[in-house]
Amino acid sequence: MAGAAGRKKRVGRYEVGRTIGQGTFAKVKFAVDADTGAAVAMKVLDKETIFTHRMLHQIKREISIMKIVRHPNIVRLNEVLAGKTKIYIILELVTGGELFDKIARHGKLRENEARKYFQQLIDAIDYCHSKGVYHRDLKPENLLLDSRGNLKVSDFGLSTLSQNGVGLLHTTCGTPNYVAPEVLGSNGYAGSAADIWSCGVILYVLMAGYLPFEENDLPSLYEKITAAQYSCPYWFSPGAKSLIQRILDPNPRTRITIEEIRADPWFGKNYVAIRRGEDENVSLDDVQAVFDNIEDKYVSEEVTHKDGGPLMMNAFEMITLSQGLDLSALFDRQQEFVKRQTRFVSRKPAKTIVATIEVVAESMGLKVHSQNYKLRLEGAASNRMSQFAVVLEVFEVAPSLFMVDVRKVAGDTLEYHRFYKNLCSKLDSIIWRPTEVSAKSTLLRTTTC
Repeated sequence: MAGAAGRKKRVGRYEVGRTIGQGTFAKVKFAVDADTGAAVAMKVLDKETIFTHRMLHQIKREISIMKIVRHPNIVRLNEVLAGKTKIYIILELVTGGELFDKIARHGKLRENEARKYFQQLIDAIDYCHSKGVYHRDLKPENLLLDSRGNLKVSDFGLSTLSQNGVGLLHTTCGTPNYVAPEVLGSNGYAGSAADIWSCGVILYVLMAGYLPFEENDLPSLYEKITAAQYSCPYWFSPGAKSLIQRILDPNPRTRITIEEIRADPWFGKNYVAIRRGEDENVSLDDVQAVFDNIEDKYVSEEVTHKDGGPLMMNAFEMITLSQGLDLSALFDRQQEFVKRQTRFVSRKPAKTIVATIEVVAESMGLKVHSQNYKLRLEGAASNRMSQFAVVLEVFEVAPSLFMVDVRKVAGDTLEYHRFYKNLCSKLDSIIWRPTEVSAKSTLLRTTTC
């Protein structure tokens, strides 16, 4: 195995590390500002893909909205850079993982904890609405946690920016289980009321550990949503149940407003008001400049490739791993890490790891695409209503020691965690689990399978 430090990439003043998130049209990379040493998240979009899928207006809208909204509970956009073939969105690095990961690992939250996150969610959405911004795709997967356990709302890809604060929206969007009944209709809807409904579904999921509306086919799901046909589990307190019932009102005209939510006794318990600085004057001129294709405005892009073998993790890339690595020997001060629970370690040769994963994935009925020690597994979701996809990447972390990082690309988070456990059970022959003694004395500690 080559002992090179691995592929190195630099975009402007940013040293770019490994992928920490991936979606249909974008990847999110860990990066470090070489001037300040600050860690950031770099969202990378391919220009050709944007134009091919006619997403130019949507991407401009997302960037514009994220520049406008400045709130402690919303992921902050720092700047936007244009390369020859890529667009780079520099975002605040949120290191606590997805809120939904907590539910997937531990089940429902305690009522006080759920209330805290709901209060922070309402604070963020209330602020957005005051700016004429409606999120339209609120769901636990778009709710992140920072290192202090505070909520951060992300992914404004479907958001709408109101030009005058008035009027009805007509585009059906969002994730089916979380959308309001009026969004499913054709008469238009108010973005504020639709967001409030989604907040109610999220509160239900936080406290119950499962969805209020779930069916195996879309017509049945839509029927339940339209009729607000659900029931609260016995452990919901009367106050929580009452508030959820007022939020999950199928009639948007009588549905509770954010102002009324704030006045609700259950919501107000232990509420801590957000301390927010003064609003900044934000210019959107640079957003248009990113799409003008002026070559002398392009950011410099430098890439050094490593030949053969999986990438060797360096310190910058290891910094993004929280649960699988003990980095105390590498860093003098406490660092922030991006939490992800789905990875495992192997002492088998890298080619054996890839081949074993391919065989197991195919036995599970998944399509496998493999290239350069990276695999993409695709299949239908369990409800057959959507696609499910994951990416696995093999990294060398020490001589003859490899880490396989697993990321969800498409599909439901709860289903993804079930899939991961099933996958690990079938890959037992290649997964290395250090003994208790060696786990204390070695750099690597795996707690994920």
